Amino acid sequence: MAAMGDNVDMIKLKNNEQIVKMRDSGRITAEALLAAGEAVREGVSTLELDAIVRRYIEKQGATPSFLGYGGFPGSACISVNEEVIHGIPSDKKILREGDIVKIDVGAYYKGFHGDSARTFAVGKIGKEAEKLIKVTKECFYKGMEMALPGKRIGDIGAAIGSHAAENGFSVVKTFVGHGVGHELHEEPEVPNYGVPGRGARLCEGMTIAIEPMVNAGGFTVRVLDNKWTVVTTDGKLSAHYENTVAITANGPSILTQA
Repeated sequence: MAAMGDNVDMIKLKNNEQIVKMRDSGRITAEALLAAGEAVREGVSTLELDAIVRRYIEKQGATPSFLGYGGFPGSACISVNEEVIHGIPSDKKILREGDIVKIDVGAYYKGFHGDSARTFAVGKIGKEAEKLIKVTKECFYKGMEMALPGKRIGDIGAAIGSHAAENGFSVVKTFVGHGVGHELHEEPEVPNYGVPGRGARLCEGMTIAIEPMVNAGGFTVRVLDNKWTVVTTDGKLSAHYENTVAITANGPSILTQA
């Protein structure tokens, strides 16, 4: 789940024991996301995918991080095509051949959250959609390469934004990545754009959600009347790729792994 304008007093560093616990919540998050992704096909509703996520998370003794968060009614954010993030699951939203669907999942387990998202193809999709999904994943890894002690938040954003632009795409600026831990949204904010060498300094023990939101067209977005779902202003496709990452002395480590 993307953050916007969260105010937390300070960056909360995690020790090794806490990071181990976050790997547990991250694993549950990743497995729930994988289960939902495996069910993506034509004719399935986004509400059915949401039910898969909730059942899996609760079966593991965890709680869906998003359910009830700020009043959000679903266990996962499920966004289709021009919907960027925060799509509300619905039995009326039926997947069709050629769609791309973004599933964003969070799980709260033993005091910590995991947060992860992927973009899935529904059957055969167009070449632009294929490229968009591929480049968005690449943007995540370009950003993660910069998640090193001594680097800065701007290094992550610059790497993501420049890779998207080099491929003819744009990154969303209104919503950003964020710290993750005891709270779903912690400091620092992690934009998908920035200036190298600027922003908060990264250090060992930080745990952040790096989450490129990449648009096929312009970067501007708007929020629908339901107060949640974010769509591209120009109606063009958007893709999303997210993992919770720990910054360690040995480099970045993905915590949301199945």
